[in-house]
Amino acid sequence: MDSFGPNGSLDEPLQPNPYAPPLPGPAVPFVTVPKTNTLAILSFASSFFIGLVAIITGHIALGQIRARGELGRGFALAGLIIGYVRVAVTAILVVLLIVFASAVGAFFIALNAGLTSSAPADSSESSAPMESTAPLPTGQLGAANFDGGYLEFGTGAVIVDEYIDPMCPFCAQFEETNGELLAAGVSSGVTTLRVHSLTFLDRVSQGTNYSSRASAALTCQATLNPDQTLDYLSALFANQPLEATSGLSNRELADLAPGAVSIVGCAEAGDYQGWSQHNTAMALMGPIDGSQIASVKGTPTVLVDGAPYTGSLTDIAEFSGFVAAAF
Repeated sequence: MDSFGPNGSLDEPLQPNPYAPPLPGPAVPFVTVPKTNTLAILSFASSFFIGLVAIITGHIALGQIRARGELGRGFALAGLIIGYVRVAVTAILVVLLIVFASAVGAFFIALNAGLTSSAPADSSESSAPMESTAPLPTGQLGAANFDGGYLEFGTGAVIVDEYIDPMCPFCAQFEETNGELLAAGVSSGVTTLRVHSLTFLDRVSQGTNYSSRASAALTCQATLNPDQTLDYLSALFANQPLEATSGLSNRELADLAPGAVSIVGCAEAGDYQGWSQHNTAMALMGPIDGSQIASVKGTPTVLVDGAPYTGSLTDIAEFSGFVAAAF
């Protein structure tokens, strides 16, 4: 069949209609870009401030990224790395701070101990006390030998000199362990016990001069109730106040004293404080007659026939053996 062109010509070929809609072409696929994981961003951002938060959110983010195919693995890894570094640095700084604080604390404790404590390894460190200017008593009254500078008990051949301070905690340990042994030696007539009550720990009684007051009270007891003096010495140590406290009052000291005669007036008057302080200065300065040591360096110092006891303060067998060796 012949076709007619737009001009009616039988031989003219057909032309495309410029007004016809275009023919459909091949379909173009729609590409979706994966989103960046929110926790990965949070991990990276928080790593500069809070390392622990960065670590937690970083690990969660990596799990979500694997499961969801999200972006942000670099952020999560950076947050983890920086977070771990920050936590490690913080831990090191905390340890160093603790060590530094402990060192500073130990320094101040040691400094304070050097100012207020009386004890080196096993005795109380001595320092010269302030002496009273009052006239010193002389002669002997009761168990007090004023010229010798000690309280004397018994008449045995072996002489035991005991240098103590009423506020010395190591003296209390020695008394608790060996007090009855010393008293038994006096009672049996085999030893003579000479008690030197020193006062150098006045400095740790908040200005009340407790060592001087207690030593004076002990001397009061020795002059008024000599037979109960060793019992009173034991009571003083059993009721010993802590260092750096004001200690017992004069009335409280007197109330501890057994015996028929009250020592209240003598203790409150402080009659023998100056004598006790003088004895302390003499012991610290030396020399000590008949002794193997030049002077007393601390309390308790115990001499048996002039030989210093250097054993345990709390081993009665060791001390009794040392005394027995002198017979």
